Order: sequence, then structure tokens, then C-alpha cells
Amino acid sequence: MSDPLRLGIAGLGTVGVGVVKLLTANSDAITRRCGRPVEITAVSARNREKYRGVDLKPYAWEDDPVALAGRNDVDVVVELVGGSDGPAKALVETALSAGMHVVTANKALLAVHGTALAKTADATGAALAYEAAIAGGIPIVKALREGLAGDRVTHLYGILNGTCNYILSEMRTTGRSFQDILADAQELGYAEADPTFDVEGIDAAHKLALLAALGFGREVNFDAVYTEGISKITPEDLIAAEELGYRIKLLGIACQTDHGIEQRVHPCMVPADSAIAPVEDVVNAVVVEADPLGQTVYEGRGAGEGPTASAVVADICDLARGNRSPVFGVPADALAAADDAPMAKRHGAYYLRLTVRDEAGVMSGVSSAMAEANVSIQSVLQRGRSTSEPVALLITTHETEEAAMMQAVDAIRGLGAVIGEPQVIRIEHF
Repeated sequence: MSDPLRLGIAGLGTVGVGVVKLLTANSDAITRRCGRPVEITAVSARNREKYRGVDLKPYAWEDDPVALAGRNDVDVVVELVGGSDGPAKALVETALSAGMHVVTANKALLAVHGTALAKTADATGAALAYEAAIAGGIPIVKALREGLAGDRVTHLYGILNGTCNYILSEMRTTGRSFQDILADAQELGYAEADPTFDVEGIDAAHKLALLAALGFGREVNFDAVYTEGISKITPEDLIAAEELGYRIKLLGIACQTDHGIEQRVHPCMVPADSAIAPVEDVVNAVVVEADPLGQTVYEGRGAGEGPTASAVVADICDLARGNRSPVFGVPADALAAADDAPMAKRHGAYYLRLTVRDEAGVMSGVSSAMAEANVSIQSVLQRGRSTSEPVALLITTHETEEAAMMQAVDAIRGLGAVIGEPQVIRIEHF
């Protein structure tokens, strides 16, 4: 049997501890599958004294995670520290520069520095593996990089954040508000004390930037991802979506257009009979359209100790077997330059909810504003009827450009009878 693959693990939070548990519990099976043992030799975390529910005494301890990259008893660095800069970046850069393989779950690091890290890995012959960085336990990186290596990806989209999917699912089924369900999600451990990265779409945008690089063989460009979260979605919007035959999901979408690659994360109304609509709770799903294969759907739990640790260990097993793949599917020097379509060119239908005073001429003013922007109304519903209380107008449009829709919304915002901020949700027909 071959010599063991020796690991240095940086970060002993939920995922890091999960990796230690999984490697320990399944060591015999992993050895059989890989043809060699996989052993932890060293670990690093901020607090040496903290009890984490696993025995760490057999492993050398480094207070500085970067020191793992300099140890002669470590073959692979497993980076589970997190963050786009700081110790995580220093560790990964140091390891790759030294020709040491890296496994990471750090989508923020890769979304911001992925292209540069891929070039370093190629230059030194090191592997950079990151299955756990996108959609937890779903093997979407392997699917895009290997399973679809002979296909041309045209469109990919998915539910990339389990916290947001849980919140929207619970709001739809219970009728409770965003803030109420968010509090539940925090109690259950689905959302952080500061949930901004999740609920404002940033976490999903990190993952989408990586998917776009993989799917289209291009440099990572996180800055080009249009990002909008779910904090403004109301139970009324979810009810209206049901009545119109849709579900509301926070989606990450990347597709090839005549204007370049679209990368966008935002709430969407999707047809209730679409592949993505029934995906509920903390589950993630990714749909890929490719030529000649057509549509494939990947679904599973997208976060937590078990799914993420499973993906990390899968990457470790690949390295133990000697499997290597280009970081984003093609050699780093062959990655296409970022060619990003402006959000203003997005083409599709829209849902618009307005709160208005119920008085003569309101609908005429709204219609005129939309007509002047060349936006065609498909349907109008009114909620309530009162001369003293505001009422809701629910409008759907035919397909139009984003720039035209935003022009119409700007004009509507200035109408005297419109109260508060118009709600706009994009409709996607996949």
C-alpha cells in the first residue's frame, strides 16, 4: 500500500470538526477507496484550549495556520478558516507557492482571488480543490469540470443559499414576516447573528462567480455579479406569486447572452412546475443547461457539518488517488477574459407591487409611465377597496429590458398617489 496522504487542517469550527470526525469514523473505507491511508498530522485554530467534541491530542498544533504550509509532514493543506483575506489567503497563497496541494471550502476567497490563485497553482503544479465552496455536499464542481467537460454550457442557475431558501419556504407556508422567520433561522443555527451575507445575497454571489468561471471557462469576476437579497420580500408577494402560478426563490443565474455573460443574484418568480420551484427548506439545487446533454439538475443539502465535510473529504480522496484537474476546468492561462453583460440588458418579464391611494386616475398614471418606457402590461390585480386606506396594485409585464423597467419604476415612484417604494421582482421562465 502507498504511503499515507498527510493533512494539515486549518480551522476547527463546525466544518473542520466535521472533517476530523468523518476521516476518523470512515478511515478504513477511505483507505480502501483511495488505495492509501489518509491521516491528519497537524491542525491549527485560534483557541488551543477550546473543547470541540473530538480528540485533537494525536495531532501537532500550530497557532499560526500559515505554519502548516511549511511542515515537512503535511502533503495537503485543508483551509477551513474562511474569509477573503487575512490568514486564509496567506495560508493558501503560501501553500500553493510551495507546490503544496490545497483543499478549501472558502467561496469568498476564491470569488475574490480565484483567478490569481489558479495561476499560482498551475505554475507550481499544485492542486486547488473546492467542491465544498459551492452548494455544500452537491458535487457540482466535479459535474461541471469533469462530467460536462465535453459539453458547452449555455445557462446555469440555482438555489445557492439554504438560509434564504428556508426563510422564503417558511414565509410561504406560514404567512409570517421575513423578520419573524429570520429569528427562527438564527435560533436553529441556519443564520448567523449578523445574517447580512446570507439574506442580502452576498454568499450566493460568491458561489455564482465560481460557477460562472467553471461553466464558461472564464476568469472569476465577483465584482460583476448583480446582487440583491430577500429582506424586502413580504408574505403578500409570496401569496401573489402563488395566485399567478409562481414561487419566489433567491436564485443565482449565469448565462451566455449577445451582450456577454450575465451574472446575477436576486429574488425571482419561477413557474410552479419548474425544476427549481419544489426545492424547499435549507436544500440547495443547481440546474445546468448544456449542449448536447440538455438539462441536468443537482440537488441536496447545501450547508452544515455533514454535507460540507463530505465535500471536503471527497476532494481529499481525489488527491489521495492522484486525480488532478485545472482549477476552473481549463488551464489558468486559457481562461477567457471577463466579458460581462450589464444588468440593464437583462430581458424578461416583471412583477410590480405598488401601494397607492385609491383615487381616480391612479392606474392611468401608472399605465402612462410604463407606456412611455415601452413596458407592456400583462395583468393588473387590485387588493382592497377603500377611499381612506391605501390599496395594493399587483402588475405583471410582458418581457422587456431591465433598463426600460427601471425607467418605468422611476417615473411611477414620482407619482403623487404612490406610497412608499415600489416592489419589483423579476420573473424567470426557464
